Amino acid sequence: MSVGSFNHRGVWAIYRFEMYRFLRTIWTGLATPVITTSLYFVVFGSAIGSRMSDIGGVDYGAFIVPGLMMLSLFNESIFNASFGIHMPRFLGTIYEPLSAPLSPFEIVLGYVGAAVTKATSVALVILATATLFVDIAILHPGWMLAFLVLVATTFCLFGFIVGIWAKGFEQLQIIPMLIVTPLTFLGGAFYSIEVLPEPWRTITLFNPVVYLISGFRWTFYGSADVGVGVSLAATFAFLLLCLATIWWIFRTGYRLKS
Repeated sequence: MSVGSFNHRGVWAIYRFEMYRFLRTIWTGLATPVITTSLYFVVFGSAIGSRMSDIGGVDYGAFIVPGLMMLSLFNESIFNASFGIHMPRFLGTIYEPLSAPLSPFEIVLGYVGAAVTKATSVALVILATATLFVDIAILHPGWMLAFLVLVATTFCLFGFIVGIWAKGFEQLQIIPMLIVTPLTFLGGAFYSIEVLPEPWRTITLFNPVVYLISGFRWTFYGSADVGVGVSLAATFAFLLLCLATIWWIFRTGYRLKS
């Protein structure tokens, strides 16, 4: 490999290894979101949705689909990316990719690329499962896929940071369970923030997850609680913050070389 060239074989090796690990448990990995989604529709769609009117002209069962996809996407992205980089650190094999002729960008691309593939696959399985319960019309399918990949990439980068930061497997669960999941439930995943009274509606706007879910819901129904431009700006801001943090990690060797 010449200096400055892209090591596509090294990136492919990391990506393939991570995907093989996913494929070994693919039925369990895909069965879980199918069962979970079905339960959400039984509880929220039937028990609660039957007592609620349409939200912005959208049936409640269909309204919660983008929120369900985002809830799963956040957790799957963080888990897959954090576990993928934490295992080499735990086993002591992290020095192999670090000493290989791979740049930090190529290492991150391999691990994060595989995590993005896994997370988006699960989200699309949830979408397919949801169509068995409700009628879904996606007004902007191209934007939906683009937003899905953008959010998955952002949270996989965040998961990569979590995987390096965590000292043990217990800490891998702290961020998703205690921070991301509560923020998702409070971020309009299953309701419109327009139904909240003041001052809670204004307070909710300080929740960054609101902008992600709102922007993604716009790709389905053409309406959102927050402007789609603001949603995209918030997502890109978080993406850049994650990229800057990863750059600093490789620059300083934080928890990679110790």
